[in-house]
Amino acid sequence: MLRTKILTATTAIAMTAGAAFAGSHSETGNPMVGGAPMFADKTIVENAVNSEDHTTLVAAVKAAGLVETLSGEGPFTVFAPTNAAFDHLAAGTVESLLEPENKDQLVKVLTCHVVAADAMSMAIKGMIDDDGGTHPVETVGGCTLQATYDGDTIMIEDERGRTAEVTIADVKQSNGVIHVIDEVLLPAM
Repeated sequence: MLRTKILTATTAIAMTAGAAFAGSHSETGNPMVGGAPMFADKTIVENAVNSEDHTTLVAAVKAAGLVETLSGEGPFTVFAPTNAAFDHLAAGTVESLLEPENKDQLVKVLTCHVVAADAMSMAIKGMIDDDGGTHPVETVGGCTLQATYDGDTIMIEDERGRTAEVTIADVKQSNGVIHVIDEVLLPAM
């Protein structure tokens, strides 16, 4: 009987804590990314390290020495490719980019995913509409991406004509916003 009361009390505590956690997370309006909650009061790096879908991106950010930058005040908009997006690159590309001698190239690729602004999806769509259907997006890496949309889906075209779709939009961060994408954006070479 005592064991039943303990189990019942433990279950009630766990359910209450789970509901409180879910409530506090849902209040941020942020989706789960890579199986982890994304918190609006944490930085891009603090959230990204918890996403199972972004381990390659996090390793690349560390190898490029960009952790401090993306932990800074911002604001930043980051188009964050998933592990599967990196898998779409030619065999050996990621491993090559992570080599110390290719750090400059890695920095260029990663900073072509970062915009020095806090651009939520509705603002991006508004800019696309204002520009007649395609909006040029200047990145901190010097790339010019082209943003378009179809219905609710925002697409980002890189300088090589490859298109990534935003699969999860508007992941709020303390120093900007993340939009999860399904392809790696590459600079013109």
